[in-house]
Amino acid sequence: MIFLKIGVISDTHGSFHFFEMAMKYLKDCDKIIHAGDILYHGPRNDIPGGYNPKELAEKINKLDNIIFAKGNCDSDVDQMVINHPIQSPYTLLEANNLSILITHGYTKSKEDMIEEAKKFKANILIYGHTHKKELEKYDSLIVLNPGSTSIPKDGSRSVAIIQEDEIFLLDIENNGHILSQLSIR
Repeated sequence: MIFLKIGVISDTHGSFHFFEMAMKYLKDCDKIIHAGDILYHGPRNDIPGGYNPKELAEKINKLDNIIFAKGNCDSDVDQMVINHPIQSPYTLLEANNLSILITHGYTKSKEDMIEEAKKFKANILIYGHTHKKELEKYDSLIVLNPGSTSIPKDGSRSVAIIQEDEIFLLDIENNGHILSQLSIR
């Protein structure tokens, strides 16, 4: 069996600079999952470094292997400039004999998302929104939040990679240092 290498990213909030930094680690992925909050940063004072949503949209449109879940900062205008569907409330990906349920996670508690993932018979639940990394196993369900590439609330900008039977959380500012890893099976 040939396994797909899957990159996971979330909460880019219009930062072209940190998206490019993340892509150094995701460039050879067969699929890239974006768990929402793509272009806009919301009404925050902390505009992310390298904020350039127009350039980020242009870069995203050149990718043919990326799928999106809609975040709370994603709007109809974003869909007008991004040439990939921004799906809500869930996106489902079947890969590597796994069912991966993707949502941004802003409308439900983590417990409710876990229950829905189990109801949909997902093996992995991916969500964003909190800007905090998580890689945990709840019974047979793996829960993954890749954290934020642009405005982390837990100290480091990060992405995740699902590769064969392992999931890795990587620090994109520290040479891809592995922050956490978990066996899938």
